[in-house]
Amino acid sequence: MYLNLLINTTMKKLFSVIVPVFCMWMPFTISAQSLPDSVAKKVDNLFAKWDKPNSPGCVIGIVRNDSLIYAKGYGQANIEYNVPNSPETIYHMASVSKQFTAYAIVLLARQGKLQLDDDIHKYLPWFPDLKEKITIRHLLNHTSGIRDQWQLLAISGTRIDDVIKQDHIVKALSKQRALNFKPGDQYSYSNSGYTMLAEIVKSVSGQTLRQFTDSAIFKPLGMNHTHFHDDYTEVVKNRSYSYYRKGGDGFTNSILSYSNAGATSLFTNVNDMAKWVMNFYLAKVGTQQDIESLTQKGKLNNGKESNYALGIVVDTFKGWKLYAHNGADAGYRTAVTTVPDLKMGFIVFSNLGDFDMGKLNEMASLFVRDISTKVDKPAVIAIDSSKAILKDLVSAKKFSGDYISDAGIPYNFSLRNHKLYGQQRGRNELLIQVQKDTFQVASAPNLKFLFSTTKSGDTLVKECWPGGLEFKKYALSPNLTDQQLKSYTGMYYSPELDCKYGIVLQGKELILTNDKYEDKRITLQAKDHLRTDFWWMAHLKVLRGTKGEIMGFEVNDGRIMHLRFNKIE
Repeated sequence: MYLNLLINTTMKKLFSVIVPVFCMWMPFTISAQSLPDSVAKKVDNLFAKWDKPNSPGCVIGIVRNDSLIYAKGYGQANIEYNVPNSPETIYHMASVSKQFTAYAIVLLARQGKLQLDDDIHKYLPWFPDLKEKITIRHLLNHTSGIRDQWQLLAISGTRIDDVIKQDHIVKALSKQRALNFKPGDQYSYSNSGYTMLAEIVKSVSGQTLRQFTDSAIFKPLGMNHTHFHDDYTEVVKNRSYSYYRKGGDGFTNSILSYSNAGATSLFTNVNDMAKWVMNFYLAKVGTQQDIESLTQKGKLNNGKESNYALGIVVDTFKGWKLYAHNGADAGYRTAVTTVPDLKMGFIVFSNLGDFDMGKLNEMASLFVRDISTKVDKPAVIAIDSSKAILKDLVSAKKFSGDYISDAGIPYNFSLRNHKLYGQQRGRNELLIQVQKDTFQVASAPNLKFLFSTTKSGDTLVKECWPGGLEFKKYALSPNLTDQQLKSYTGMYYSPELDCKYGIVLQGKELILTNDKYEDKRITLQAKDHLRTDFWWMAHLKVLRGTKGEIMGFEVNDGRIMHLRFNKIE
């Protein structure tokens, strides 16, 4: 879960790399099938690197029609006791769990016990009224604007090896005072939404998510070794342990103590997961209409479609439709993909944190061919760089400089040889002036920048495309005085999380302190933008009063925006 927060990219890009769409390599018949020895050997060779007696590894499965045609374990499920991985080994699924939570909601909707566009407060009266309608569908599509639970808990001082119970998460969410954005305006992956969906299942059905899915999904499908693990003290036979690499050939244990369900915590094995894959195209639990509901893509308020449906990603590749999701939690890495029109699925579970999930792609490539229509790439149109030459350098000069967004994302604009360039994350783009204060990127004309000046004299620039950010120009002296540095020091308190962080001055360095964590050095990215090495609050935006005095800061980072800490000392 925590590691998912480090993945800061769109789901579409993620799955185009990890879980592509696959094509059939031979005709289908509804009967038990197996792989030819020559193909099985090629599959085994892909995972030979992890097939060692002293290494964690993986379990894989290939599904065709109504059969698991190949399943095998590589490496160890438990290094300490020399227990090998096998198709029966129980794995923690991490975010692959979400599609089961979503399907529980779909089944309840078919029973008429809820509607996807219902306001969540109808079922969750404990969630604060933030003056916005948040629907069940918003939770399912990751468009609710609700901050992510793991980052909230980490900020509050909850460590990854602490016992994390469902009530612990609910209490944190019940104290929220703001959203990241207006519901439906953006897509932002939120584990909180799926914990809340589990609570909705409980509110509507009178059963925990574990109880409901066991009776409504797992038992009917014959998934007899699958459950939502909502009690960390429960002993589970054949359970794998997860590991991280510790230099050389050594490994360290990665311990989970979660007693919560919804966003994560599904326990299953390859044999059982294969039955779920088949349910996408041979529906035994629910109907094909329910599957269509589960895989209906999300839609933002502006009408733009999202590839994230209900707990699952829907995309196309090589001409075929794909249902897919991956998971990353502690040392576990999981991925399950289904190609419904081909009645095929591919499964990879690993218990090693640095496992190469790209092997799923390589395995599937042994079975696939590309049927997508080949589209010739449009000819590259030469850019007339003379159009970028600026006639009014005095006016353009005010646009050059360093900018930063509220989320701490930097941008730089510079004048060189009578031309304006934009630089971000290693990219250097030539800009062409199309209006007095508007420039377009020469290599991507649809991307425009609109500059403006506020009444207070600040220069702003906005990316003119859906979801575009606004940046503010800043200037920072490289050598702040001791008095300037001391102005940042003090104790900062969050009433939402009931926790404190301190900023102290040690020599010429500002240090962020907390009772639960080691001290971290603060880097001044700009006068009002501080950076630390804490993944849960790497960027802090300073809040000032009318006289410029520091009143507090906001955590604006990753899946958390506008989380306020007030300066109390």
